Amino acid sequence: MRILHTSDWHIGRTFHGYTTIDALRGVLAEMVSIVSDESVDLVIVAGDVFDSAAPAPECYTVLTDALVGLREAGAQVIVTSGNHDSAARLGFQARLLRDGIHVLTDPTRLAAPITVHDEHGPVHVYGIPYLAPAQVRHLWPEAELRTQAQTLQHAMDLVRADRGERGGRSVVISHCFAAGIEATPGLEREIRQGSLDVVPLSVFDGPDYVALGHIHGRQQLSDRVRYAGAPLHYGFGEKGRRRGVWIVDLDEAGLASVAWRDVSIPRRLEVLRASLDDLLTDPRFVDAESSWVSAEYTDALPQRDVMRRLQQRFPFCANVAHVPDRADAGVLASYAQRVRQARSDRELIDAFLGHVREGEAASPAEAELLRTTLAEKQDALAEAGA
Repeated sequence: MRILHTSDWHIGRTFHGYTTIDALRGVLAEMVSIVSDESVDLVIVAGDVFDSAAPAPECYTVLTDALVGLREAGAQVIVTSGNHDSAARLGFQARLLRDGIHVLTDPTRLAAPITVHDEHGPVHVYGIPYLAPAQVRHLWPEAELRTQAQTLQHAMDLVRADRGERGGRSVVISHCFAAGIEATPGLEREIRQGSLDVVPLSVFDGPDYVALGHIHGRQQLSDRVRYAGAPLHYGFGEKGRRRGVWIVDLDEAGLASVAWRDVSIPRRLEVLRASLDDLLTDPRFVDAESSWVSAEYTDALPQRDVMRRLQQRFPFCANVAHVPDRADAGVLASYAQRVRQARSDRELIDAFLGHVREGEAASPAEAELLRTTLAEKQDALAEAGA
Protein backbone atom coordinates (compact mmCIF):
# COMPACT_ATOMS: atom_id res chain seq x y z
CA MET A 1 0.00 0.00 0.00
CA ARG A 2 1.26 3.46 -0.88
CA ILE A 3 0.36 6.35 1.44
CA LEU A 4 0.84 10.09 0.97
CA HIS A 5 1.31 11.89 4.31
CA THR A 6 0.57 15.62 4.44
CA SER A 7 -0.64 18.02 7.14
CA ASP A 8 -1.11 21.62 8.25
CA TRP A 9 -2.75 23.02 5.13
CA HIS A 10 -4.00 26.02 7.17
CA ILE A 11 -6.57 26.97 4.54
CA GLY A 12 -7.35 30.66 5.00
CA ARG A 13 -4.07 31.66 6.61
CA THR A 14 -2.51 34.91 5.47
CA PHE A 15 1.16 35.71 5.01
CA HIS A 16 1.78 39.08 6.68
CA GLY A 17 -1.65 40.20 5.54
CA TYR A 18 -1.47 38.72 2.02
CA THR A 19 -3.86 35.94 1.02
CA THR A 20 -2.37 32.49 0.36
CA ILE A 21 -5.50 30.88 -1.10
CA ASP A 22 -4.34 30.81 -4.74
CA ALA A 23 -0.87 29.56 -3.82
CA LEU A 24 -2.35 26.78 -1.70
CA ARG A 25 -4.76 25.79 -4.48
CA GLY A 26 -1.78 25.32 -6.77
CA VAL A 27 0.15 23.18 -4.27
CA LEU A 28 -2.87 21.02 -3.50
CA ALA A 29 -3.41 20.51 -7.23
CA GLU A 30 0.22 19.37 -7.40
CA MET A 31 -0.53 16.82 -4.67
CA VAL A 32 -3.38 15.49 -6.79
CA SER A 33 -0.87 14.98 -9.62
CA ILE A 34 1.52 13.17 -7.24
CA VAL A 35 -1.30 10.82 -6.20
CA SER A 36 -1.92 10.00 -9.85
CA ASP A 37 1.74 9.76 -10.89
CA GLU A 38 2.83 7.71 -7.86
CA SER A 39 -0.25 5.44 -7.78
CA VAL A 40 -1.01 6.46 -4.19
CA ASP A 41 -3.68 4.36 -2.46
CA LEU A 42 -4.32 6.53 0.61
CA VAL A 43 -3.83 10.22 1.46
CA ILE A 44 -3.52 11.21 5.12
CA VAL A 45 -4.06 14.84 6.22
CA ALA A 46 -2.87 15.09 9.83
CA GLY A 47 -4.77 18.09 11.19
CA ASP A 48 -4.89 21.88 10.94
CA VAL A 49 -6.82 21.69 7.71
CA PHE A 50 -8.19 25.18 8.32
CA ASP A 51 -6.31 28.03 9.95
CA SER A 52 -9.16 29.10 12.19
CA ALA A 53 -12.21 27.69 13.92
CA ALA A 54 -14.47 29.86 11.73
CA PRO A 55 -13.08 29.72 8.18
CA ALA A 56 -14.41 31.92 5.39
CA PRO A 57 -16.76 30.30 2.82
CA GLU A 58 -13.97 30.27 0.21
CA CYS A 59 -11.94 27.96 2.48
CA TYR A 60 -14.60 25.24 2.30
CA THR A 61 -14.47 25.38 -1.49
CA VAL A 62 -10.69 24.91 -1.45
CA LEU A 63 -11.03 21.92 0.87
CA THR A 64 -13.83 20.31 -1.12
CA ASP A 65 -11.97 20.71 -4.42
CA ALA A 66 -8.82 19.19 -2.91
CA LEU A 67 -10.58 16.19 -1.35
CA VAL A 68 -12.57 15.45 -4.50
CA GLY A 69 -9.45 15.83 -6.64
CA LEU A 70 -7.45 13.42 -4.49
CA ARG A 71 -10.26 10.87 -4.55
CA GLU A 72 -10.74 11.13 -8.30
CA ALA A 73 -6.98 10.63 -8.74
CA GLY A 74 -7.42 7.17 -7.23
CA ALA A 75 -6.71 7.51 -3.49
CA GLN A 76 -8.86 7.18 -0.45
CA VAL A 77 -8.51 10.17 1.89
CA ILE A 78 -8.48 10.33 5.69
CA VAL A 79 -8.51 13.74 7.40
CA THR A 80 -8.24 14.50 11.12
CA SER A 81 -8.70 17.78 13.00
CA GLY A 82 -5.89 19.83 14.56
CA ASN A 83 -5.71 22.50 17.24
CA HIS A 84 -6.53 25.27 14.71
CA ASP A 85 -9.62 23.48 13.44
CA SER A 86 -13.09 23.46 14.87
CA ALA A 87 -13.80 19.75 15.00
CA ALA A 88 -17.53 20.41 14.72
CA ARG A 89 -17.18 22.60 11.60
CA LEU A 90 -14.65 20.30 9.96
CA GLY A 91 -16.64 17.17 10.66
CA PHE A 92 -20.23 18.36 10.26
CA GLN A 93 -20.60 16.94 6.76
CA ALA A 94 -18.52 13.79 7.29
CA ARG A 95 -21.49 11.49 6.66
CA LEU A 96 -22.37 13.32 3.47
CA LEU A 97 -18.95 12.93 1.86
CA ARG A 98 -18.52 10.57 -1.05
CA ASP A 99 -17.27 7.03 -0.52
CA GLY A 100 -13.54 6.92 0.18
CA ILE A 101 -13.27 10.34 1.89
CA HIS A 102 -13.24 10.19 5.69
CA VAL A 103 -13.11 13.13 8.11
CA LEU A 104 -12.35 11.95 11.65
CA THR A 105 -13.08 14.46 14.41
CA ASP A 106 -14.92 12.43 17.08
CA PRO A 107 -12.64 11.47 20.02
CA THR A 108 -15.07 8.73 21.13
CA ARG A 109 -14.31 6.86 17.89
CA LEU A 110 -10.53 7.15 17.83
CA ALA A 111 -10.20 3.40 18.44
CA ALA A 112 -12.58 2.60 15.55
CA PRO A 113 -10.25 2.54 12.54
CA ILE A 114 -10.87 3.13 8.87
CA THR A 115 -9.77 -0.13 7.26
CA VAL A 116 -8.20 0.00 3.81
CA HIS A 117 -7.30 -3.14 1.89
CA ASP A 118 -4.50 -4.00 -0.51
CA GLU A 119 -3.20 -7.24 -1.98
CA HIS A 120 -1.69 -8.19 1.42
CA GLY A 121 -4.89 -7.68 3.40
CA PRO A 122 -6.22 -4.94 5.71
CA VAL A 123 -4.48 -1.83 6.98
CA HIS A 124 -6.22 -0.28 10.00
CA VAL A 125 -5.89 3.53 10.12
CA TYR A 126 -6.60 5.15 13.48
CA GLY A 127 -7.32 8.88 13.31
CA ILE A 128 -6.76 10.70 16.60
CA PRO A 129 -8.20 14.23 16.38
CA TYR A 130 -6.52 16.96 18.40
CA LEU A 131 -7.30 16.22 22.05
CA ALA A 132 -7.34 19.15 24.47
CA PRO A 133 -7.23 17.55 27.94
CA ALA A 134 -9.77 19.95 29.45
CA GLN A 135 -12.25 19.21 26.67
CA VAL A 136 -12.04 15.41 26.63
CA ARG A 137 -11.31 14.31 30.21
CA HIS A 138 -15.04 13.91 30.87
CA LEU A 139 -15.10 11.19 28.22
CA TRP A 140 -12.71 9.02 30.24
CA PRO A 141 -13.31 9.91 33.92
CA GLU A 142 -11.33 6.86 35.04
CA ALA A 143 -8.10 8.31 33.56
CA GLU A 144 -5.96 11.20 34.79
CA LEU A 145 -5.80 13.56 31.82
CA ARG A 146 -4.07 16.79 32.81
CA THR A 147 -1.58 17.05 29.96
CA GLN A 148 -1.28 16.30 26.26
CA ALA A 149 1.15 13.50 27.08
CA GLN A 150 -1.32 11.78 29.43
CA THR A 151 -4.20 12.29 27.04
CA LEU A 152 -2.39 10.89 24.01
CA GLN A 153 -1.01 8.03 26.11
CA HIS A 154 -4.59 7.09 27.03
CA ALA A 155 -5.72 7.43 23.40
CA MET A 156 -2.88 5.25 22.18
CA ASP A 157 -3.63 2.64 24.86
CA LEU A 158 -7.17 2.43 23.44
CA VAL A 159 -5.74 2.16 19.92
CA ARG A 160 -3.28 -0.56 20.93
CA ALA A 161 -6.04 -2.54 22.64
CA ASP A 162 -8.17 -2.46 19.50
CA ARG A 163 -5.16 -3.17 17.30
CA GLY A 164 -4.31 -6.21 19.41
CA GLU A 165 -7.75 -7.66 18.80
CA ARG A 166 -7.80 -6.96 15.07
CA GLY A 167 -4.21 -7.85 14.24
CA GLY A 168 -2.65 -6.92 10.92
CA ARG A 169 -0.92 -3.71 9.89
CA SER A 170 -1.82 -0.32 11.31
CA VAL A 171 -1.25 3.41 10.88
CA VAL A 172 -1.94 6.17 13.43
CA ILE A 173 -2.64 9.84 12.68
CA SER A 174 -2.11 12.41 15.42
CA HIS A 175 -1.68 16.16 15.89
CA CYS A 176 0.66 17.08 18.73
CA PHE A 177 4.03 18.45 19.87
CA ALA A 178 6.22 15.36 20.09
CA ALA A 179 9.51 15.15 21.95
CA GLY A 180 12.61 15.67 19.82
CA ILE A 181 11.19 18.08 17.24
CA GLU A 182 12.35 21.56 16.30
CA ALA A 183 9.55 24.13 16.17
CA THR A 184 9.42 27.34 14.16
CA PRO A 185 9.04 30.26 16.61
CA GLY A 186 5.82 32.19 16.12
CA LEU A 187 4.22 29.72 13.72
CA GLU A 188 3.03 26.63 15.54
CA ARG A 189 0.44 27.77 18.04
CA GLU A 190 1.44 26.34 21.42
CA ILE A 191 -0.42 23.23 22.55
CA ARG A 192 1.75 22.63 25.58
CA GLN A 193 2.48 24.14 28.98
CA GLY A 194 6.24 24.34 29.43
CA SER A 195 7.55 20.79 29.10
CA LEU A 196 4.45 19.10 30.54
CA ASP A 197 2.63 18.71 27.25
CA VAL A 198 5.49 17.46 25.12
CA VAL A 199 4.48 13.97 24.06
CA PRO A 200 7.21 11.33 24.48
CA LEU A 201 8.05 9.32 21.38
CA SER A 202 7.33 6.11 23.28
CA VAL A 203 3.62 7.04 23.36
CA PHE A 204 3.47 6.04 19.70
CA ASP A 205 4.96 2.54 20.09
CA GLY A 206 3.21 -0.16 18.12
CA PRO A 207 1.83 1.01 14.75
CA ASP A 208 3.70 0.44 11.51
CA TYR A 209 3.63 4.18 10.72
CA VAL A 210 2.65 7.31 12.67
CA ALA A 211 1.67 10.35 10.60
CA LEU A 212 2.00 13.49 12.72
CA GLY A 213 0.85 17.07 12.21
CA HIS A 214 1.39 20.43 13.95
CA ILE A 215 5.04 21.19 13.13
CA HIS A 216 5.46 23.20 9.92
CA GLY A 217 8.77 21.69 8.82
CA ARG A 218 9.30 18.04 7.90
CA GLN A 219 10.78 16.04 10.77
CA GLN A 220 11.80 12.43 11.19
CA LEU A 221 11.62 11.25 14.80
CA SER A 222 12.20 7.62 13.87
CA ASP A 223 11.85 5.49 10.76
CA ARG A 224 8.12 5.17 11.41
CA VAL A 225 7.24 8.46 13.20
CA ARG A 226 7.35 11.61 11.07
CA TYR A 227 5.97 15.11 10.52
CA ALA A 228 5.21 16.12 6.94
CA GLY A 229 5.07 19.87 7.66
CA ALA A 230 2.99 22.53 5.95
CA PRO A 231 2.71 22.69 2.13
CA LEU A 232 3.43 26.45 2.10
CA HIS A 233 5.82 28.75 3.91
CA TYR A 234 3.83 30.74 6.45
CA GLY A 235 6.63 32.80 8.02
CA PHE A 236 10.15 34.05 7.33
CA GLY A 237 11.46 31.69 10.00
CA GLU A 238 10.81 28.88 7.49
CA LYS A 239 13.22 30.28 4.90
CA GLY A 240 15.19 27.47 3.29
CA ARG A 241 12.93 24.70 4.55
CA ARG A 242 11.68 22.30 1.92
CA ARG A 243 7.97 21.78 1.32
CA GLY A 244 6.50 18.45 0.30
CA VAL A 245 4.98 15.14 1.36
CA TRP A 246 6.10 11.76 2.61
CA ILE A 247 5.41 8.77 0.36
CA VAL A 248 5.06 5.74 2.63
CA ASP A 249 5.07 2.15 1.36
CA LEU A 250 3.72 -0.75 3.41
CA ASP A 251 4.40 -4.32 2.39
CA GLU A 252 3.05 -7.56 3.84
CA ALA A 253 5.23 -7.25 6.96
CA GLY A 254 4.63 -3.56 7.66
CA LEU A 255 6.72 -0.48 6.89
CA ALA A 256 8.81 -1.05 3.76
CA SER A 257 10.09 2.42 2.82
CA VAL A 258 9.53 6.16 3.19
CA ALA A 259 10.60 8.74 0.61
CA TRP A 260 10.28 12.51 0.47
CA ARG A 261 8.65 14.20 -2.51
CA ASP A 262 9.12 17.96 -2.92
CA VAL A 263 6.31 20.24 -4.01
CA SER A 264 6.77 23.60 -5.69
CA ILE A 265 7.33 26.74 -3.64
CA PRO A 266 5.07 29.38 -5.24
CA ARG A 267 7.14 32.30 -3.94
CA ARG A 268 10.57 32.16 -2.30
CA LEU A 269 11.39 33.84 1.00
CA GLU A 270 14.22 36.36 1.24
CA VAL A 271 15.56 38.18 4.29
CA LEU A 272 17.59 41.19 3.11
CA ARG A 273 19.83 43.31 5.33
CA ALA A 274 21.55 46.50 4.10
CA SER A 275 21.24 50.26 4.15
CA LEU A 276 17.97 51.53 2.73
CA ASP A 277 19.76 53.06 -0.27
CA ASP A 278 21.41 49.71 -1.06
CA LEU A 279 18.12 47.87 -0.69
CA LEU A 280 16.52 50.26 -3.16
CA THR A 281 19.30 50.31 -5.75
CA ASP A 282 21.90 47.55 -5.34
CA PRO A 283 21.78 45.04 -8.24
CA ARG A 284 22.75 42.18 -5.95
CA PHE A 285 19.14 42.10 -4.72
CA VAL A 286 17.56 41.80 -8.18
CA ASP A 287 16.73 38.10 -7.70
CA ALA A 288 14.56 38.99 -4.69
CA GLU A 289 12.27 41.28 -6.64
CA SER A 290 9.71 38.50 -7.18
CA SER A 291 10.09 36.98 -3.68
CA TRP A 292 8.46 37.52 -0.33
CA VAL A 293 10.87 39.97 1.30
CA SER A 294 11.62 40.77 4.91
CA ALA A 295 13.84 43.85 4.79
CA GLU A 296 16.16 44.98 7.58
CA TYR A 297 17.59 48.40 6.89
CA THR A 298 20.72 49.36 8.82
CA ASP A 299 20.67 53.16 8.63
CA ALA A 300 21.58 54.89 11.88
CA LEU A 301 18.27 56.77 12.00
CA PRO A 302 14.72 55.68 11.12
CA GLN A 303 13.65 56.64 7.59
CA ARG A 304 10.31 57.79 6.21
CA ASP A 305 7.89 55.78 4.05
CA VAL A 306 10.19 52.76 4.12
CA MET A 307 7.59 50.11 3.25
CA ARG A 308 6.14 52.13 0.37
CA ARG A 309 9.59 52.82 -1.08
CA LEU A 310 10.70 49.21 -0.75
CA GLN A 311 7.53 47.90 -2.36
CA GLN A 312 8.29 49.96 -5.44
CA ARG A 313 11.21 47.60 -6.00
CA PHE A 314 9.97 44.52 -4.10
CA PRO A 315 6.19 44.30 -4.67
CA PHE A 316 5.99 41.43 -2.17
CA CYS A 317 7.89 43.11 0.63
CA ALA A 318 5.89 41.96 3.63
CA ASN A 319 7.98 43.00 6.61
CA VAL A 320 10.34 45.88 7.44
CA ALA A 321 12.56 46.29 10.49
CA HIS A 322 14.96 49.06 11.43
CA VAL A 323 18.14 47.30 12.59
CA PRO A 324 20.94 49.88 12.97
CA ASP A 325 24.35 48.47 12.28
CA ARG A 326 25.90 49.45 15.61
CA ALA A 327 28.37 47.31 17.49
CA ASP A 328 27.24 48.71 20.85
CA ALA A 329 23.49 48.36 20.25
CA GLY A 330 23.28 45.33 22.51
CA VAL A 331 24.69 47.14 25.54
CA LEU A 332 22.60 50.34 25.43
CA ALA A 333 20.50 50.97 28.50
CA SER A 334 16.75 50.88 27.89
CA TYR A 335 14.94 54.17 27.45
CA ALA A 336 12.92 53.62 30.62
CA GLN A 337 16.06 52.95 32.64
CA ARG A 338 17.79 56.06 31.36
CA VAL A 339 14.74 58.25 32.05
CA ARG A 340 14.56 56.97 35.63
CA GLN A 341 18.28 57.64 36.10
CA ALA A 342 18.21 61.18 34.64
CA ARG A 343 19.13 63.85 37.19
CA SER A 344 18.84 66.93 34.97
CA ASP A 345 17.01 68.23 31.93
CA ARG A 346 20.10 67.63 29.83
CA GLU A 347 20.33 63.99 30.93
CA LEU A 348 16.65 63.55 30.17
CA ILE A 349 17.10 64.99 26.67
CA ASP A 350 20.16 62.80 26.12
CA ALA A 351 18.07 59.76 27.11
CA PHE A 352 15.41 60.72 24.56
CA LEU A 353 17.94 61.29 21.77
CA GLY A 354 19.65 58.01 22.54
CA HIS A 355 16.32 56.22 22.31
CA VAL A 356 15.07 57.67 19.02
CA ARG A 357 18.54 57.56 17.42
CA GLU A 358 19.38 54.05 18.58
CA GLY A 359 22.17 55.27 20.87
CA GLU A 360 23.55 58.15 18.82
CA ALA A 361 24.23 61.21 21.03
CA ALA A 362 23.76 64.87 20.17
CA SER A 363 26.26 66.34 17.73
CA PRO A 364 28.58 69.15 18.97
CA ALA A 365 26.35 71.78 17.34
CA GLU A 366 23.24 70.24 18.88
CA ALA A 367 24.93 70.01 22.26
CA GLU A 368 25.78 73.73 22.15
CA LEU A 369 22.20 74.61 21.16
CA LEU A 370 20.86 72.49 24.03
CA ARG A 371 23.27 74.14 26.50
CA THR A 372 22.19 77.62 25.40
CA THR A 373 18.48 76.80 25.43
CA LEU A 374 18.59 75.19 28.86
CA ALA A 375 20.59 78.11 30.24
CA GLU A 376 18.01 80.55 28.90
CA LYS A 377 15.26 78.46 30.47
CA GLN A 378 17.02 78.55 33.85
CA ASP A 379 17.45 82.34 33.60
CA ALA A 380 13.75 82.78 32.74
CA LEU A 381 12.70 80.66 35.70
CA ALA A 382 15.00 82.57 38.01
CA GLU A 383 13.54 85.92 36.86
CA ALA A 384 10.00 84.63 37.29
CA GLY A 385 10.82 83.50 40.81
CA ALA A 386 12.28 86.87 41.69
